[in-house]
Amino acid sequence: MSGLDAIDRNIIRLLRLNARISNAKLAEAVGLSASACLRRVNILEQTGVIRGYTALVGTGAEEGIAVIVQITLDRQTEEYLNRFEAAVRKYPEIRECFLMTGGSDYFLRVEVDSAANFERVHKEILSALPGVARIHSSFAIRNVLSKRRPG
Repeated sequence: MSGLDAIDRNIIRLLRLNARISNAKLAEAVGLSASACLRRVNILEQTGVIRGYTALVGTGAEEGIAVIVQITLDRQTEEYLNRFEAAVRKYPEIRECFLMTGGSDYFLRVEVDSAANFERVHKEILSALPGVARIHSSFAIRNVLSKRRPG
């Protein structure tokens, strides 16, 4: 986030803490007029510094099962990585994908509504992803902590 001034960094910090803060309150908190603040937020969005907003959903019975999946590829070439990353973006069951160092190449968070549904995801999606050599899956028992890092 180089090239950002203190006001931009403060806007980002406050939006990370509460993305639903009103523009008027955000402007007041950073010491700008409402129109100047909105202009800055729009620029941060247009330049890709702010890529989107999200809702953190509580853990309830209506939620699905989180499965943590470690993927190892046949090769770690740029072509293999690009093909794999393009493929995982196509599946809504795959909620997060991290390129990793260490023993596995990728770390995925998959959400399903049942173990049977994960079996389907494993067979039809994960096993069919390009370049996959090994899949290691772990079912989450419960979410202990879920938060976004404050700016």
